[in-house]
Amino acid sequence: MNKRLVLLFVFACALSCKTPEARKPETVKSGSFISESVIRNKKLYEAEEKAIEAYIKTQDTKQFMASEYGFWYTQDTVVGVNASKLPEFGDIVNFNFNLSALDGTLIYSKEELKTRDYAMDQEALFTGLREGLKEMRAGETFTFIFPSQKAYGYYGDENRIGRNTPLISEVTVNSITNK
Repeated sequence: MNKRLVLLFVFACALSCKTPEARKPETVKSGSFISESVIRNKKLYEAEEKAIEAYIKTQDTKQFMASEYGFWYTQDTVVGVNASKLPEFGDIVNFNFNLSALDGTLIYSKEELKTRDYAMDQEALFTGLREGLKEMRAGETFTFIFPSQKAYGYYGDENRIGRNTPLISEVTVNSITNK
């Protein structure tokens, strides 16, 4: 009798015990989010580029040039190629700047942002300004137009600069100190 019970128990266990099966995913990602994001970003870039070009056309006294870094600039004060060197990695750049919207609304004044010392490529600074400083010599003043992806991008500065906001910045380099 015990043998029959044991056999019956083993047989019942064998029927109820299966090999584990993999769970099916709850959602299937098709990659459509990335495709939609690419399309949205292209449209945003084109709209910003048109707005920047419209702004440049209104500037009769300034001749803006496109940089290889993806922003526009004009040299308001030039000291000459031999006057001083361009900053290199680790050099301390002392500068002032302001930030405005494309419609001319001042967002941050030079007084609010204060004079800054920046160790070239060793500190946090938004991409466009960091790249723009590399093109300037001590004593020069440039006006930059940064598309949003070179400024504060999708999130803004979470204060006064909204998301996807192109910026205009007048930057003056006061001095460059060797590393």
